[in-house]
Amino acid sequence: MPWRVGPSARRAGERPDPYRVWLSEVMLQQTTVAAVRDKFLRFTALWPDVAALAEAEDSAVMAEWAGLGYYARARNLVKCARVVAEGHGGRFPDSREALLALPGIGPYTAAAIAAIAFDRPETVVDGNVERVVSRLFAVRTPLPAAKPELTLLAARLTPANRPGDHAQAMMDLGATICTPGAPACGICPLVGPCAARAAGIAAELPAKVAKRPKPVRYGYAYVARRDDGALLLERRPPRGLLGGMLGWPGSDWGTDPSEAPPLAADWRAVSEEVRHTFTHFHLRLALRVAEVPRGAAARRGEFVDNADFSPASLPTLMRKVWTLAEPALAAR
Repeated sequence: MPWRVGPSARRAGERPDPYRVWLSEVMLQQTTVAAVRDKFLRFTALWPDVAALAEAEDSAVMAEWAGLGYYARARNLVKCARVVAEGHGGRFPDSREALLALPGIGPYTAAAIAAIAFDRPETVVDGNVERVVSRLFAVRTPLPAAKPELTLLAARLTPANRPGDHAQAMMDLGATICTPGAPACGICPLVGPCAARAAGIAAELPAKVAKRPKPVRYGYAYVARRDDGALLLERRPPRGLLGGMLGWPGSDWGTDPSEAPPLAADWRAVSEEVRHTFTHFHLRLALRVAEVPRGAAARRGEFVDNADFSPASLPTLMRKVWTLAEPALAAR
């Protein structure tokens, strides 16, 4: 992983960079390593340290973040970088308590930075660690109620020596060996003391409360292209889902939304709907497209020249809209 410092480098005296540890941990929240790797490399190429990120334009950071989801993380990323640059001389504080005072850093991220970057004996508990600990101690209490107990048990395992290596090893163990559903117990270094393995229930843990079905919300999305190729886009409000991101104008989302076209035009319905799933609900968008003259005045949003438009800068939902809208516009 590009944010890790390997054993040979550690022996040579290289220490983990707190900036890279922080950036990777924020990116990895609710996101897979596979999705984060290339984004991390691009971010660190564009903004190699916290001072560079602090000077970045908000819109540039949001555009680079597109596709990772949970966009409040990107907004807090910039806020945190500026606080560290302006209030801490460009250096991350080295204690969990001081890290918790920074924007967007919660208990898990603070513990991870303190342990991995500064070798503080903090207990780092993510989903992988919860799984390892629940099996190791055969904790049958279902999640999320089991979280406090699992954190206390994980703290019993946290060593004073090399706590950062221990934290990463526990996370890696859960990600690669003590996996959901079919743990590879035969090659696990903790197979001997594992209580769940001994009881034959390793694959059943951690227990989880059954999730409620996600509700479905509906809405409309509008893609207008001017006769010179410019496209109508608008930036969403800074708070809320996709906050601060560039996207297509649309209606409110709900059980019975009303159409809300951003300008008067001959809107055509696209037969296929846009489908997307957020953490708490499924979204279904009816799509409307229109070709408009160069002098068309929009009530919302701004026309962006085709040369300046990049689908990659849009969040995943808005890219899905464009995937359906582009051929519909071309078919006119």
